[in-house]
Amino acid sequence: MVVIEPEPEVEETTTTTTTQPTSAAAVAEAEEPAAGAAGREAEEDEDAFEDALTDEQLREKATSQANDAKAEGNKFFGAGEYESALSQYEIALQIASELESAEDIRSACHSNRAVCFLKLGKYDETIKECTKALELNPSYLKALLRRGEAHEKLEHYDEAIADMKKIIELDASNEQAKRSLFRLEPLAAEKREKMKEEMIGKLKDLGNSVLGRFGMSVDNFKAVKDPNTGSYSISFQQ
Repeated sequence: MVVIEPEPEVEETTTTTTTQPTSAAAVAEAEEPAAGAAGREAEEDEDAFEDALTDEQLREKATSQANDAKAEGNKFFGAGEYESALSQYEIALQIASELESAEDIRSACHSNRAVCFLKLGKYDETIKECTKALELNPSYLKALLRRGEAHEKLEHYDEAIADMKKIIELDASNEQAKRSLFRLEPLAAEKREKMKEEMIGKLKDLGNSVLGRFGMSVDNFKAVKDPNTGSYSISFQQ
């Protein structure tokens, strides 16, 4: 039996000049700068979007906390616990002060603190809180009304009248302001007359202290008004 062994494969040796092919890795490396930049930009946009959502959520949470503190203050006020109400409104103000566009919460809390001070008889503090509320919201009628009430308690009638007139300017149908104005104007006129008399009395005392050295007093002098000109002439009387 004859066994025929297969011939071994012969490698063909050829001399050729070849150009180095561009590999997939090389292509990827060439494309990497542009693709990488686009990818980083997309990631930055995504991060910015996530940050924006986070900030918005933080604002919503802080706003909710401020409103909760204000609501708690309202409960204390309703129960007549004015000092506790003041504390809650202050907490709400501290939270709201860190927020943008929270003027409504802040002005309301200042006005609510004002009415607490009004109930406690601390009228100067009432005026301060109302003024802060009005700086945030110049047309805040409640703050104007409460400040006017505090001014009236302190007999600052002219200032109270100014606040009532401002209310009527903003709301011509406000009957409370009209009633207050009707009551305040005679009080203001009476106070001005009283102050004028007190001033004349002080001036008279001063004049007597000087004229007394010469054996005279202001009673020796009489002021006569000229009906035509409105001016006064002074005459001396023994």
